[in-house]
Amino acid sequence: MHVDVLMKYIAAYVLTLLTCTAYAQHPKDIIKQNIRYSAGSLMAYPGPQHKLTPSPQGKHPCYISHYGRYGSHHLLQKDEYDTPLKVLTEADKAGKLTIKGQDVKQRIEKLRNDAYEQLGELTPTGVRQQQMIAERMIKRFPEVFNGKSAIDTRSTTVTRCILSMEHFLLQLTRINPQLIIHHNATHRDMIFLNQQDRQLMASRMDAVTTNQYEAFCSHYNNYDHLMRMLFNDQAYVKQHVDAKNLNDDLFKLASNMQNIELRHTITLYDIFSDKDLYNNWMKDNAWWYINYGGYTLNGGKQPYSQRNLLRKLINDADSCLKLKNPGIQLRFGHDINILSLACLMDINHWGLATNRLGTLGKNGWNSYRIVPMAANIQLIFYRSDPEDQDVWLKVLYNEDEATLPLPGDHAPYYRWSDFQSYYLKKLDDYETH
Repeated sequence: MHVDVLMKYIAAYVLTLLTCTAYAQHPKDIIKQNIRYSAGSLMAYPGPQHKLTPSPQGKHPCYISHYGRYGSHHLLQKDEYDTPLKVLTEADKAGKLTIKGQDVKQRIEKLRNDAYEQLGELTPTGVRQQQMIAERMIKRFPEVFNGKSAIDTRSTTVTRCILSMEHFLLQLTRINPQLIIHHNATHRDMIFLNQQDRQLMASRMDAVTTNQYEAFCSHYNNYDHLMRMLFNDQAYVKQHVDAKNLNDDLFKLASNMQNIELRHTITLYDIFSDKDLYNNWMKDNAWWYINYGGYTLNGGKQPYSQRNLLRKLINDADSCLKLKNPGIQLRFGHDINILSLACLMDINHWGLATNRLGTLGKNGWNSYRIVPMAANIQLIFYRSDPEDQDVWLKVLYNEDEATLPLPGDHAPYYRWSDFQSYYLKKLDDYETH
């Protein structure tokens, strides 16, 4: 191997070790260092953290298959703003708010006004995220976007997904106006873009799971600090305020602040202690794992809700790779889809199967890494020429190289044939049992 190439691989290996060390850092420390991480699924997209390794020797990128979550947006429901505001307004009328509580009430009024008639809609931050992901994709893999490359793009029928798709495509065409683009958002594609499995959904929070989750949360349900920050009469709180619900509402507002333009002038993180933020994240992280990960007490099968999506990715790639110029396929969907897909594929060991909710964080199952706003999976395929049958691929998760549970010692690169056989068998085994 050429010395320069060897040095690049050594550097990549060192980088992998550093990445593993960073992932091993305890979430409590990570959240204390950067409180934005406590937002979990509401965290604004962080962007890639590491450089890419060189392409396999003699091969070059030829095809990209992508699935991405919509970008940053306003909260979805009017009640998410109105309910906490009502609690604080009633307390203010009774003279029970602290000066801080009165100030928080005014901040929430501004947040509600900012989201008026924009519930669930993409924010300017969400637009920029999609533009930047698109720009990095075309600059990292110019061979795939060369000349009049064809891009097939699908979105769910939800507006924030459609707009994420459109802003992504607009950025690509700004860089290469020759691109041939087909884009659509139709209910026909929902079977794989946003599959809803009623049987699996019914088993997510059964009686046993609910009891276990509530028992887990009981270790983190302490709202004394927050209530003292907001109210001057704790007897009033006990009689008139549901502390848990108010905490949850305010934490969601605080978490989503990083996704809107008001973040430059308003925060709600100041009403939470470091311990409060960590406690809230722990409960939220466990909820995501139970509902969409490999939690064993409800069967450990929730990731299979995205079996149609994974099979579609495989079949589409198989068809495209038969072409001289395979092009690019982009798909835009939702947080629950990409999270379950990541677990189904066991990307970065996120297929973790356990009933020990308290160990998720130290085992690397962290919502802020798996499902931030604009989270995305990119499958990058490599070959030497259109006749090359020995196709390789790598997975970029949130634009960083990821690992798969596949054989071989060339990670992050894997043989396409190994990928196909492993995952098709996994899907077939599930569907025949």
